[in-house]
Parts: sequence; structure tokens; C-alpha cells
Amino acid sequence: MNEHSLMELILDASPVVQGVMLILLLMSIMAWAITFAKSYQIRKAAAEAKAFDDVFWQTTELTQLYNQVANEEDKRGSASIFEAGFKEFVNLKKQGVLDASDLMNGTQRAMRVAFSRQVETLENQTPLLATVGSSAPYIGLFGTVWGVMHAFSSLGDIQNATLAAVAPGISEALIATAMGLFAAIPAVIAYNRLSVKADRVVGLYENFAEGFLTIIQRQAHALEKKMEAEQG
Repeated sequence: MNEHSLMELILDASPVVQGVMLILLLMSIMAWAITFAKSYQIRKAAAEAKAFDDVFWQTTELTQLYNQVANEEDKRGSASIFEAGFKEFVNLKKQGVLDASDLMNGTQRAMRVAFSRQVETLENQTPLLATVGSSAPYIGLFGTVWGVMHAFSSLGDIQNATLAAVAPGISEALIATAMGLFAAIPAVIAYNRLSVKADRVVGLYENFAEGFLTIIQRQAHALEKKMEAEQG
């Protein structure tokens, strides 16, 4: 089947089948657009997380790093988690909270909120790929079933039905299934790959958060012992 005959089959298809093909085409375009956009976003997020992690562990004064991060307009990933946690830690100290457990719990809650926001930003729109991957074959199958029904119903006006009479209609219908698979297969592959890459970035966030909380815990206990010594 050449390109010209394929285009003719699409143009000669019934309006319902053409509508199904248009929907599948739009779904495929959307899936590819999301794939490229999310691939870039996740790759950039991983690079930013690793870069901030290096800066964090090379910094001896967290207050200086916090002031630097706070002055940045576009904060994402580990930087946003760090800012939220350290800001809450400082605010609690200013309010007179000296208990190490209270300081840790407050800092951890603030970091958990920031962490959830970053993960949500990282994983948004990827479920649309799963939707395309799961629904596109069925949408294409619907177009095929409708096209076959239309092809056989048109044989009612023909006295001597032959394979040549029904073959074009069935060919038109099968194109819908092919387009459904064309939209679904790349979407499923992209969803799985992006999910794995996003999980790796989330792992970087979690590792940073654990390391940061360890430092906060040491500072909180040191502050608590200092106040106990002063009061004693």
C-alpha cells in the first residue's frame, strides 16, 4: 500500500472513523510533546539536585547558603527543600523553641511539604502518557469495529457481494487500530522510562533531606545542651 492509497483510504473513511483517527492523532501529538518536555525537565532537575548537593556539602555555614538560596527567584528541587526546612528551623529558634525534638519535628514537617510539592511538579502530566497508552488501542478498536460495520452494511445494496467490494471498507477500519497502536506503544514506553528517571530524582531529594536532617539534629541537640548548661 503506497502513501497515496493510504491517504485515499483515510479520506474515504466514514466520518466516525475519521473522527477517531483525528482523536488518535491529537493524542499521539500530545504524548510526544509531554515526552520531550518531561524528559528535559527531569534531566534538568537531576542536574540541579546533584549540583546543589555538591554545594551543600562543601558549605560550612548553612546560614550563608540559606541567604543565598532565599535571594534566588527560581528555586526548585533540593534548594527549595533546604530553604523550607532551614527557614522553619530558624523561625522556631526565634520563637524560643529549644527542645531538640520540637525543632526536628517542625523542620521535618516543613521539608515534607516542600518535598511533596517538588515531587508533584516532577511527576505531573506523566499520568497522561499512561492514559494515552491504555485508552488509545480501545479508541482505535472502536473505530475499526464501526468501520467494519459500515463496510458490511453498505453491502446490503449490492446483489453480488465480493471481497473487492468490502476490502476497502475493512482497510479503512483497520487504519484506526493501527493509529491506536501507533499512539499507545510510544506513550507506554515513555511513561515507564520517565517514571524510572523521576524516581531517581526523587531518590536524590530523599538522600539530601536525610543528610540535611542529620545536620539539623546535631545543631538542635547542641543548642539544647547549651541552654541546659546556661540554666544549670
